[in-house]
Amino acid sequence: MLGLRFPRRRRSSWELQQSALVSCSLVLLSQFALAMVPRLFPFLSLLAMLPIAAMVMVATILLGRCWRRFLGISASAPAFVLFNILFLWGVYVSTIRQAIPSLLDAILNAECALLLYGLYRILSGDPGMVSYSSSPVESGQNDFAALNVLYENSPSFSRVRYCKSCKTSIKGFDHHCPAFGNCIGQKNHRLFIVLLAGFLIAESSYTMCSTKFLTKSADSERIESIHASSLVISTTLFCILQVLWQVVFLIWHIYCICFNIKTEEWINWKRYPEFQLVMEPEPGSPIVQTRFTNPFDKGLLGNILDFIKSKD
Repeated sequence: MLGLRFPRRRRSSWELQQSALVSCSLVLLSQFALAMVPRLFPFLSLLAMLPIAAMVMVATILLGRCWRRFLGISASAPAFVLFNILFLWGVYVSTIRQAIPSLLDAILNAECALLLYGLYRILSGDPGMVSYSSSPVESGQNDFAALNVLYENSPSFSRVRYCKSCKTSIKGFDHHCPAFGNCIGQKNHRLFIVLLAGFLIAESSYTMCSTKFLTKSADSERIESIHASSLVISTTLFCILQVLWQVVFLIWHIYCICFNIKTEEWINWKRYPEFQLVMEPEPGSPIVQTRFTNPFDKGLLGNILDFIKSKD
């Protein structure tokens, strides 16, 4: 298949190590900033701490961004996700695990291991890149809207979209996911949904386990338990905040699957003629109205089967 794929600049080993180090530092900064919330507001309930934790997270992210710009260094979003998983897993193994039944302990450890494996798979996998042998568009001087129009005019390029971040044409392009460091396309869309659901399940499991730990340690007066409780509460707040936005994100993607439309297509449908239904102007009005239509909609069952059986 004729397509378009521009080479991305390869980062040196030092740049990768630097990004990983910066991401690790940001994780530690954000997690220990959250740990100050239960220490400063021990009289508040977990629910009352949530908005404070959210503001702390936002402030930490903004501070980290300003710090990176000032120093002229970059971070890696996938490394940030990875180190957060490892941090939460470390807190669980070192502190929470002692209060958890063996079966639930095995389940949570398995979930964390599967998350790491899924993150590796989606980070290193092919989302559906379209190979190429030639192109009428000159490399480096491209407007992605013009490239998408080029694809629309060719039946062989059905639903191939151009990603500005990866500078690559993707079959079944949904969106570029910075957190996973890759585009989401035809070949990894199902893995993305499974991984997103996996994060929700693992974070919910962590919240349940941490609640058990806090309940059991509430009667303990040991100093070690007080310090440990602060870290457990802060990581629980972090998980709850993650679950809140990830639930909305997952619902959105399930909606898109049910109606057989991609995120990028829904946002930019006015750029694609196949999604435009031109209405006849009303009598006496010269204005032609354009409404949204989905030519790929096969009905609820057909759309779900199309997603499940889509060829890699």
